[in-house]
Amino acid sequence: MTTLRSRAFFLLLLLLISLPSLLYYSFLDQKLYLQKYHPAVSKRNISILLWHWPFGRSYRLDGDKCLEMYNISHCFLTDNTSTFPSADVVVFHHQELRRGLSLLPLHLDRPASQHWVWLSMEPPVNNANLTQLTGLFNWTMSYRRDADIFIPYGKTMVGGDELGFQAASNHSCLVSWVVSRYKPHQARACVYQDLKKYIPIEVYGKWNKKPLSKKKLLPTIAKCVFYLSFENSEAKDYISEKLWRNAFQAGVIPVVLGPSRVTYEALAPPGSFIHVADFKTTADLAAYLKHVAADRQAYEEYFQWHHTHRIKTYTDWRERLCQICVKYPSLPANKVYQDMESWVNS
Repeated sequence: MTTLRSRAFFLLLLLLISLPSLLYYSFLDQKLYLQKYHPAVSKRNISILLWHWPFGRSYRLDGDKCLEMYNISHCFLTDNTSTFPSADVVVFHHQELRRGLSLLPLHLDRPASQHWVWLSMEPPVNNANLTQLTGLFNWTMSYRRDADIFIPYGKTMVGGDELGFQAASNHSCLVSWVVSRYKPHQARACVYQDLKKYIPIEVYGKWNKKPLSKKKLLPTIAKCVFYLSFENSEAKDYISEKLWRNAFQAGVIPVVLGPSRVTYEALAPPGSFIHVADFKTTADLAAYLKHVAADRQAYEEYFQWHHTHRIKTYTDWRERLCQICVKYPSLPANKVYQDMESWVNS
């Protein structure tokens, strides 16, 4: 009995001696795992300075907005330009630079470790005066998938959040379109002018002197079967709120004109849209729209994605800025854009 007690005491003593080492190596293994498989986990606080607000519309930045609103830690936003010397990242929205409403702080001493971000959600045709930006910016922030910080207008997520979704059955119009900056030379204008010869299209917006308030926008679009999600430019990856908000959130079928079908298939929910390029003529497109509107089964097929996918839209600039911290650990530290114009127009 004495021998058994001695052995038990010895094993207990050995366990107590080994336990701290076991806990340490367990912690070390977990830390190494996080570093290997979760490189986006931030190790320190990152300060992001927004040099000027896009289009002059500001949001409150007091407190820890990234953590409070989006559960992103170690990320602090400010628009106080006096913090320039200590900022890790400085973000410049191109439209204010292009129009001369804001100037780059070239007169200030820029810290060697500070990174400058060029931000634009506009297609290349709207991004002028780029030659002045040679050798100044480290990262790009755009709707383009090849940007250093990819921030789309919206994205498709796996997992239906509307299992009880019912496609609308009563519509007072066939097709609607909201447009403010109408230019006759644009591809969307040409398609519209031809398409309206075959089917009625309800047009709203400043161009038609029938503007819609934010409150009335989606309810008005929802009265129709289709919405013309026509982009003002057929540019690489450029899919704006015309699809994500105007069509999807209104619960209508989008007829899209913009980048290629392949791009829409990569970004939009499966089977959710009709692409203009799939038809040889606008007459063929019009005939197909009439067919879908008249055939309940064909119509409902465009809403099956609700059972397997859902969409998320990005509308708050703070959420977009917080994404910089998520990407920060994996961003190239020594990158410099020597020819911003070439990248934008590529």
